[in-house]
Amino acid sequence: MFSLLENKMLVPNLHQAVIAAPEIAAAAQAGQFVIIRPTEESERIPLTISDWDTVRGTVSVVYMNVGRTTGQFTALAAGDSVATVAGPLGHPMEMGHFGHVVCVGGCYGIGSIFPIARQLKALGNRVTIVIEARSSYLLYWQQKLKSVCDQFIVITRDGSKGLPGHIHNLTSILAGLPIPTDRVIINGCNYLMMRGAEETEALGIRTIVSLNTLMIDGTGMCGVCRCTVAGSTKFACVDGPHFDGHQVNWDELTRRRQAYLGEEVQTLRSSKGEDE
Repeated sequence: MFSLLENKMLVPNLHQAVIAAPEIAAAAQAGQFVIIRPTEESERIPLTISDWDTVRGTVSVVYMNVGRTTGQFTALAAGDSVATVAGPLGHPMEMGHFGHVVCVGGCYGIGSIFPIARQLKALGNRVTIVIEARSSYLLYWQQKLKSVCDQFIVITRDGSKGLPGHIHNLTSILAGLPIPTDRVIINGCNYLMMRGAEETEALGIRTIVSLNTLMIDGTGMCGVCRCTVAGSTKFACVDGPHFDGHQVNWDELTRRRQAYLGEEVQTLRSSKGEDE
């Protein structure tokens, strides 16, 4: 059992949990994830590590409350115990001195992009962070993100803060930066990653996406995160979760994401005591 030190809502439907897990904190690298079971009866859920503190021995995750298990997680409070926290798992994000790296985050990806940007900045890269949301009230960690980048850009679809629009604006944003972009890293929902990769492909900029949204088991056993990259079958949890966004078969991936919608809705309704 792992002690839950903090579990709070950051913005509507997005939560931050801080868990005492010193061995994981000591080994964590940017881009890796953990498997969590909130209770002994819960299913396993993979969540990207959004931050860690080796001195305190803690790991932080940002997660969306969308189903039965994440609902069980949000019900826990500071001082409660988490049944399972396993990791770190997955390959770390490729790191190096690339030059100018643009990190794009949306939704839970805003949290996931933080340790990646932090390490890239520490390696001497120029880092630009772009975050997007439907409205300003869904933005979080803005000061934290500003502390690890050279330029910080906000996009809101309703225009309530920063630039109005969506990820479709990425081409014009990149064109307006003071120096050319050498690499783009995108983390968030599948649509954000797909459209972002489409924008950068025409520009010839290497783009890395994190396919953590596909995973369930997290160890390569269930096969749910199977995807096609550069014409070859890959499993996001053990081969990734990071891939070249220009080589992902997004049409196939989108169809796979929709395969279990019926079961997910049924499980959620059942957990709320509604008729199935």
